[in-house]
Amino acid sequence: MKKHLIINFVLALFLTCNLVAQKINFDNPGQILSENDFSFLEELAKDVLDSSRIFPGQMIAGKWGPNNTGGVLIRPGGRDCYPSFWIRDYAMSLGTGFVTADEQKHMLLLTASTQCDQPWITKGGSMIPYGAIADHIRIDDSMPIYFPGTYSYTDQGNKTFGMFPPYDDQYFFIHMAFSYIHTTSDTGILMRKINDKTLIERLEAAFRVPPSRPDNHTVYTTDDYRGVDFGFRDAIAITGDLCFTSILKYRASDELSQLFEMTGDKTMADHYRVIAGKIKSAIPELFQDKRGMLHSSTGKSSQADVWSTGLAVYLDILQGDSRDKACRFLADAYRNGYLSYSGNIRHILTIDDFDDSTAWETSLAKKNTYQNGAYWGTPTGWVCYAIAKADFALAQRLAGEYIEDLRKNDFRKGDGSGAPWECFHPSGHRQNPVYMTTVTCPLIVFSRMLNNRE
Repeated sequence: MKKHLIINFVLALFLTCNLVAQKINFDNPGQILSENDFSFLEELAKDVLDSSRIFPGQMIAGKWGPNNTGGVLIRPGGRDCYPSFWIRDYAMSLGTGFVTADEQKHMLLLTASTQCDQPWITKGGSMIPYGAIADHIRIDDSMPIYFPGTYSYTDQGNKTFGMFPPYDDQYFFIHMAFSYIHTTSDTGILMRKINDKTLIERLEAAFRVPPSRPDNHTVYTTDDYRGVDFGFRDAIAITGDLCFTSILKYRASDELSQLFEMTGDKTMADHYRVIAGKIKSAIPELFQDKRGMLHSSTGKSSQADVWSTGLAVYLDILQGDSRDKACRFLADAYRNGYLSYSGNIRHILTIDDFDDSTAWETSLAKKNTYQNGAYWGTPTGWVCYAIAKADFALAQRLAGEYIEDLRKNDFRKGDGSGAPWECFHPSGHRQNPVYMTTVTCPLIVFSRMLNNRE
């Protein structure tokens, strides 16, 4: 009898402790990953970023190298691919803390030096406006390529990828400068002249490139003068008011405000703070549906956008009821199987596909491949962060599935493995192994959750 009572007591104690542990974890989103899983992700991200470095003089692929820019470059992924420096992928990975100050400075000044100082029209009829930032920069001759889909300076730019360069790189350039100064406190670099213009002048010129509404400052585009809203969907034609780009502009406004605050220019700091406030107010009014999801745009390919919704929650753009509704709906979508596969996230929920033949309304990619329905790890952190505000245990499960897939297919196991992949689909489609933002972007979010106990 005593033995039976002891067993029951131990079992009850175990269940109580387990429930307490679950309650602690639920109240503490800092435990979104176990210590072991977080360490694994951190080491994997370091190794991926190391594989993505291109050192001075280093060859990547026979016809593209070597790196003649005079410093280290960081490309979007490892192995023998990406023989250029992509601004957005690098900028999206800065919050890891794995990029040295010297490396940041070199890539910031290189990007500034290739900013367009004279508008010109490409052979394909596209316009490169004053202040435009390159989509990617060649490593051999530092030539800026402003449009996706090519490495050719002379042949770049046609209607396939828009009549203007992608809108996001301008705001990622500002993020690069902000991150460098936040790391080093080197505000003096803002007055440094690059090709006869100071860095701060170049940041403001970049900020003004994407066409924006005069009242609320959100970014928009049209069919005739279309620009890509965000390079992670440059194969998709999206028009009207643009949600993701406006989110990036909101952050850039806030960062410019802080930079001017650091230099003591209160007038300009207030100017950009007002812009940030107007964009923040406009985003839910323009893009949020009754379910809580933000739509990608108000025109073509205006489906409910998982990436925009997750990032808007993460950057605290959505607040109060707007945020709660979005978080609950994302949690329900994950619970019902519409959102993810192996911890990776679709751009669009499976229930929101445009029709049976395509996820987005207009896409260069086939359905369930690449940006048109494949699953990506890049936004997993933003989505976990949002779901955690509605159901933390569910967010833990999503994060765990993401880590499980990375462990299973870890590229460090050899040539037969490639994780982190850029994207994949259960049908067998997978693209670009050793892809940097697949691990760096979630790591940044999970680190914030851990350090801030959000």
